[in-house]
Amino acid sequence: MFVVNNFMMAIAQLIDFLLTAYMWIIIGRAVISWVNADPHNPIVRFLYEATEPPLRKIRNVLPMSMGGIDFSPMILIMAIMFLQSFLVPTLKQLAMG
Repeated sequence: MFVVNNFMMAIAQLIDFLLTAYMWIIIGRAVISWVNADPHNPIVRFLYEATEPPLRKIRNVLPMSMGGIDFSPMILIMAIMFLQSFLVPTLKQLAMG
């Protein structure tokens, strides 16, 4: 049984790491949008390709009449923080019990 518990703990830690890494990718995308970055730069292309699908879904749901400010990165970061504070501890408690 301890093997399953260790596996669940490892999955929880991996999910936590991936969510943190993706949050930093979103922050990088937001910072890149403030400057006139070269769209052909591989890093800029990666940031846009990695973040555009979930951000587009959020933009489709939210109205963009908030003064032209894009709040979708902030909403996605809040969703990631919710998953980190709910999903990861839940998986860790399942591993302990």
